[in-house]
Amino acid sequence: MGITAQMVKDLREITGAGPLDCKKALEQFSGDMDKAATHLREKGLAKAAKKVGRATNEGLIDVYLHHNRRVGVLLEINCETDFVAKTDKFQTLAHNVALQIANLAPNYVRREDIPQSVVEPELDIQRARARDEGKPENMIDKIVEGRMARFYQEQALLEQEYILDDSKTIADLLQEAIVDLGENIQIARFARFALGEGGGEE
Repeated sequence: MGITAQMVKDLREITGAGPLDCKKALEQFSGDMDKAATHLREKGLAKAAKKVGRATNEGLIDVYLHHNRRVGVLLEINCETDFVAKTDKFQTLAHNVALQIANLAPNYVRREDIPQSVVEPELDIQRARARDEGKPENMIDKIVEGRMARFYQEQALLEQEYILDDSKTIADLLQEAIVDLGENIQIARFARFALGEGGGEE
């Protein structure tokens, strides 16, 4: 079938891929929009995976202050070049991540950053809770695993559902930005300040 300019435009809106890539994908899959979109997403994620190891020595510090001036966030987010750091897309990403931190109050960037001194007591609490609820002993590890997954989602920024689109996590949001902007992007650290509370930080 013939590939129209409208089909290419629609696929670009779905995937964010370039016009030539969209046209090729549509031709490859005989105009099947779903298959073409899946192919482009997989290709984009593969490209993003290759970029993840690259040095991120540029970026910016974003400052978010909640409208009531009772919650504030300082965020360092890095990319590879000053050029990308100055783009509206990168700055919007930084702002939206800072907004996420202000609203959902994670304490760490990623799961691996959470010290064992924090994880172990939580594991003990969840094991004791499962036993108190009378769960079968052979099911306790599985139950604790599920509850710890929720704990990690609360604690680790990258594992949280994105507040502006709960179909994706913050890790997904970063992956999309890496594909879109063509550079490795990493959240380096953050500090959240709430009036009268201790601030969570990475």
